[in-house]
Amino acid sequence: MIRVAILTVSDSAFAGTREDASGPALADRVRQNGWQIAQTKLVKDEAADIAQAVTRWADSGDADVILCAGGTGLAPRDVTPDALRSVAAREVPGFGEVMRAEGRKSTKFSPLSRSGAFTRGSALIVALPGSPRGAVESLNAVADLIPHAVNLLHGHSSHETLQEREHEKETGGQGEASQKGG
Repeated sequence: MIRVAILTVSDSAFAGTREDASGPALADRVRQNGWQIAQTKLVKDEAADIAQAVTRWADSGDADVILCAGGTGLAPRDVTPDALRSVAAREVPGFGEVMRAEGRKSTKFSPLSRSGAFTRGSALIVALPGSPRGAVESLNAVADLIPHAVNLLHGHSSHETLQEREHEKETGGQGEASQKGG
């Protein structure tokens, strides 16, 4: 099962002047995808706080995917992509391209988003918009790519999925994957 950590980046939610709606909306969508919530956290729009949380989760191995909601716009306090870039090993530009292209169907402002994805160790880190709708729509746009990205980051370059490998473990090799000769 894919383990997901959710980091909400918001000065106002951190200060308690606004409720965090993005984190819970993402958590619901993660569960609908059949993935597991490993951890959640709320931080203010500070590069050091974002980098510290992401680094801790990625380096611990407790999360396969880290979703960061908020701080991806053009405002001076929107520093999430910059913070992630500072601790990432690699950038995955296709994720941002797909999210912006899909977002364009909902809002003409989608190209102003700096959403995207990065890697650190075996963790995939995805920067999403801060609005609940934008975060979920952006996650939906790349959700079918995530299992394969996780497989690749864990050193599995074949086309089998984590679910197929887990099913094979649970059934002692008697599942569909073994029946297909895989």
